[in-house]
Amino acid sequence: MGKLPVLALRAVLVALLAGSLFVQTVMVPLLAEDLDGLNADYAYLRTPFLVITVLGIVTVQVVLVCVWRLVTMVRRGTVFSHGAFRYVHIVIGAMVAAALLVFALGVVLAPGEAVAPGVVLLLGGVALAILGIALIVLVLRMLLAQAVARDVEATQMQAELSEVI
Repeated sequence: MGKLPVLALRAVLVALLAGSLFVQTVMVPLLAEDLDGLNADYAYLRTPFLVITVLGIVTVQVVLVCVWRLVTMVRRGTVFSHGAFRYVHIVIGAMVAAALLVFALGVVLAPGEAVAPGVVLLLGGVALAILGIALIVLVLRMLLAQAVARDVEATQMQAELSEVI
C-alpha cells in the first residue's frame, strides 16, 4: 500500500476520532442539558438515551483505533499475521455492540408517543444494516485467515526449497 493512501486514510481517521471526541465531550453534555427540559411524561428517556449515545460513540472510537492499527500493519507488511485477527475481532465485536445499542434505542423509544413508529422502524433498519456490515467484516476476516494460511504455507515451501538447493 502506498504512502499517499495510508496518509489520506490516517487523516480521515484522525478527523473522525477528533470529531467523535468533540461530540462526546461537548455535544453530549449540551444534549443532556436540553433533555433536562423534557416533558415529564418523557423524562424517563433521558438517561437511557444519553447512555446509549455515549456507548455508541465509544464503539465508533474503538473501530477507528483498530482500523488505525490495521493500517499500520498493512504499511509494515505484517497484516498477514495472527496479530491482525485481534483487531478484526474487536471491530466485529464493536459493530455488533453498536447494532445492539441502536436496537436498544428503538426499544427504549417504542413505548408511548415519544417518537413516531416510523422512527422506531428506521432504527431497526439501521441496526440490521450495522449487523450486515459486521457480517461483511466477518467474511473479510475469513479471507484474511486464508491469506495468512497461504503465507505460512509459502514460507514453509520456500524454506524447503532453500534446503534442497
